[in-house]
Formats: sequence, C-alpha cells, structure tokens
Amino acid sequence: MTLDLQSVSGGYGSDLVVRGVDLHVGQGEIVSVLGPSGSGKTTLLRLIAGLHPIASGRVVSGGRDLTDVPAHRRRVGLVAQEGALFPGLSVAANVAYGLRGVRSRRAADHPVVRRLLELVHLGDLAHRMPYELSGGQRQRVAVARALAPQPTVVLLDEPFNALDAGLRAGVRKGVLALLRDAGVAGLLITHDRAEAFASGDRVAVFDDGRVAQVDTPSGLYRAPFTSRVAALTGDVVAVPSALGGRTGERARPEQLILDPAAGVRARVTAVRDEGARAVISVAFADGGSAVVDVPGHAPVPDVGMEVGVALRGSTLRTPVG
Repeated sequence: MTLDLQSVSGGYGSDLVVRGVDLHVGQGEIVSVLGPSGSGKTTLLRLIAGLHPIASGRVVSGGRDLTDVPAHRRRVGLVAQEGALFPGLSVAANVAYGLRGVRSRRAADHPVVRRLLELVHLGDLAHRMPYELSGGQRQRVAVARALAPQPTVVLLDEPFNALDAGLRAGVRKGVLALLRDAGVAGLLITHDRAEAFASGDRVAVFDDGRVAQVDTPSGLYRAPFTSRVAALTGDVVAVPSALGGRTGERARPEQLILDPAAGVRARVTAVRDEGARAVISVAFADGGSAVVDVPGHAPVPDVGMEVGVALRGSTLRTPVG
C-alpha cells in the first residue's frame, strides 16, 4: 500500500506544529523523515496514525481516505520511542496483541509471533515479561508488535535509539527489509542523518513543521535546495578563496583534499590525530585557511610542511551564510 499526505496540518489549539505537508510514500518504500528535535516530526506521525486530530488536509493510504477513520481501523502500525509495552503480558503476548483469535497463553506458538521474534533477535525470550527485559529488548518487542497485524503503513519514531551500536544496524536492516518485502509503506522518524541516509530510499528533510526537501540520500547531500537543508544533511565548510571560493560558497568537508600535484600550496599549521582520521589545518599564502581530513591509513604531514590542497567536485549549489 502507499501513503499520501495531502496538505496535512495539525497542532495544539491555534498553534500549528505541522504545516501543509505533502508527501508520497510508495508501496514497499521507506522514507526517512530527518529533522531536529522540536521540528514536529512526532506530531506528524500522530496525525497519520489518528492519535491527534488533523486541522486540515488528508491522509490517504492505498487510495483510502483515512482522515476521519478512527486510529484502530486505519491499519497503521506505530512504534514509539519508548516502546510502551503492556506490562502484564509476556513478550509473545505483546507481539500477538493485534492478531485476532490468538490467546495469550499460546502466543509463543503462533508462527507469525515466532518469525517476528526471531527477526528482532528475541526468539528465546518469548515467555519473559517486559520488566525482565532491557530497554533495547523492549523496543525490539514493540517493533515486532507493530508488524504482527500486517499493517499497510508502519510509522517508526526513532525505534532503534535504545539499541546497542553493534546491534542497531542489523536489527534496522532486518526490519526495513521485512517492510519492503511486505510492500508496506514505511515512514522512519530520526534526527540522526547517518541513520536517515542509511535507511531511506528517499529522505524528507523536516524543519519547522514543513517538508523542506525530499530526495534520494545522494541527491540531498550533493544538491540541497537551501542553506538550512545543507546544514541538516551534513557538515559544510567555506571554500577558501585560494581555491576559487566566493563569499558564502560552501562545500562538504571531504571535498577538500591534500594532493601533491595540486597547484595551490599551503603550509600545515596543526595536526590532530583521531585514529581513523587526521585533521590537518593549513594556511594559504593569501592569509586564508582550511581544515582537511586525511584518512587514518594515509600519510600525515608534519606541522610546517608545505602541501598541495585541492577542491574535489562541485561546490554546493546553495551557499550557506
């Protein structure tokens, strides 16, 4: 199923938190919604799920208008940041809660429950109670519970934050693959741009209640429409005038490189060794300066050495002031 938001607005009283959002999520597509805290991302999910009234606009899934449909009839799965499990039900019973005709005592034997628990690496904890789980384990149960009723849309509100770094990528990959295979439209809320880019087929940059730009991860990174989008989707640095930079012109940090063959010479003024990389500060003859990242496996120049500096690729289309 698909998800279409058509000029959706909503908020609290006269204060609109979400303003005129238009967004399409295709069948089996994952769209990451990237934005800072307080930008309205969670409110947007609540409007889609039917947990908060829409002030204007429409929410449509697979051609079906959900705008006035009660939350429990929308077939929209929601995984909140805290998980919000039922404390009196076992892990298996929590996952089976949305499945019809499954008794709590037999939930662990249900094939859907077993498959989902294996997906989130909790197959051996089916009979445990929520209070016996870690925070990360509880969140994984919440993900499995949202997927159990086979929803047409799944909304994920930063559901992987509580997971250990070593487990996060694997669980995220498995969950998103399942959504894609099932043809479910998925919307992943995050303030982590690395997660947004790694998860989404497309990324919607959300700022101040509005979608500022929607594109593929590479499209957003290389060609942000505005200075704000540029800052939200990656670090930016000024292009030194010695490299042809004009006032306000910016590039991504990795575009500045040390190149022995480069005609623009600079002198190393400082070196900071960070293990996986070295951060090299250089000064140009015209008085300008720059910071260049060098991969940890590459030769690192000493302070005082002369080096060549080059700009790789095009500068950002939108200057950042």
